[in-house]
Amino acid sequence: MKTAKELIAKYDIPAPRYTSYPTVPYWTENPSTEEWLDKVRNRLSPENSSLSLYIHIPFCETLCSFCGCNTSITKNHSVEDPYIEALLLEFENYLKDVPAIGQRELRELHLGGGTPTYLSETHMEFLLNSILKKMNISSKPEFSLEVDPRRTRDAQLKILYDFGFRRISLGVQDFDPEVQRLINRTQPFEMTERISNVSRKLGYTSVNFDLIYGLPKQNLVGMKRTVEKTLELRPDRIAFYSYAHVPWIKAAQRLFTEADLPSGTEKRELYEVSREMFLKAGYQEIGMDHFALESDSLSKAAKNGTLHRNFMGYTTKTTEMLLGLGVSAISDSWDCFHQNEKIVKKYQKHIHESRFATFRGHKLDLEDLNQRILILELSTTGKVTVPAEILEDVRLYLASMEDDTLIRWEENLLSLTERGWPFLRNACTSLDLRLRRKSPESRVFSRAI
Repeated sequence: MKTAKELIAKYDIPAPRYTSYPTVPYWTENPSTEEWLDKVRNRLSPENSSLSLYIHIPFCETLCSFCGCNTSITKNHSVEDPYIEALLLEFENYLKDVPAIGQRELRELHLGGGTPTYLSETHMEFLLNSILKKMNISSKPEFSLEVDPRRTRDAQLKILYDFGFRRISLGVQDFDPEVQRLINRTQPFEMTERISNVSRKLGYTSVNFDLIYGLPKQNLVGMKRTVEKTLELRPDRIAFYSYAHVPWIKAAQRLFTEADLPSGTEKRELYEVSREMFLKAGYQEIGMDHFALESDSLSKAAKNGTLHRNFMGYTTKTTEMLLGLGVSAISDSWDCFHQNEKIVKKYQKHIHESRFATFRGHKLDLEDLNQRILILELSTTGKVTVPAEILEDVRLYLASMEDDTLIRWEENLLSLTERGWPFLRNACTSLDLRLRRKSPESRVFSRAI
């Protein structure tokens, strides 16, 4: 039987994270703005339908060189006014074209970035009040946000709490000062500790830490220390991501060279040792890249089979519609994806001149919808019943994983074994018919481990 190191070495290949299917590089059938609005109307036409809302705040004061997000770097906070004006205008335009958006139950709201706490308290309160007063908010909503502890004030957290936010995700990445220097993110442990404590004191019920392995100059000693410091603060959830080195997409990653990065073997050890530390500390492994305490709602959702996955990652809520507002925001009507313009000034111009800022998207065909259901099931439960028409092909594709006891079959039921969970992304590729028919022409995916 192969060791964990041997397995990780064998299966560490570029693979999607499957927050959607088809994945973005395989979007081909772009909808027009009118086609997209029709999809939204149809999806929200039943009176019992519900929706999730994602609001993208792209601004950061400084550039983190590892970051792959869509951001706008500036210390000039005069950008807040015109951006919020455009974002609220986009929201009003949606309400005019699809009144059901304001009538259907809002179950989930997420503020992402960039750095949502880049906004002033005044702008933050104005933005949320302008939107939420026109929404039909669920009696048990899940409101969450991402924060940069270096740019977050207590008053902001209090305002967000008063609006109903209970989940908070702290960007940490690594506690080692040298790693922080190289990724241009100096963030002392005490800063993260303070925001964690303030959040809990205010009443936030779920605190998440984002950690990354594979960053420049990371080594096993430093990684263990980062995990130990994380466990000291005991966040309710941990997102443990593999660093995606894509300098051909994100030029800032050229600020360090590949020689600064842990080698394949070293990176695999960082993951393997950290994962064992999380599990020994009482965290449950949740799908891809996530760990949560048994008391957290994410663990409970995984246990009772209600875990969901979308562009916001793993969530405990499933809704008919995910509506994204702001630059580069992606919306999902289940049978169609829609993304806004990715450059702030272009986004603002389109909203003012054309009412909407359609950049691209994808209209799912019947095969896409069928595969999407299968991949979602596998990525949230670790098992899926494979249809007879593709069973032989999928079994052949996964023969190596079966030989290595990472998966098992019971007739047409595919399941991950306990040692197979780190290879969930690999298993999902067996159901990704678009990827298997045609590999992307450029390097677009991070490695699986």
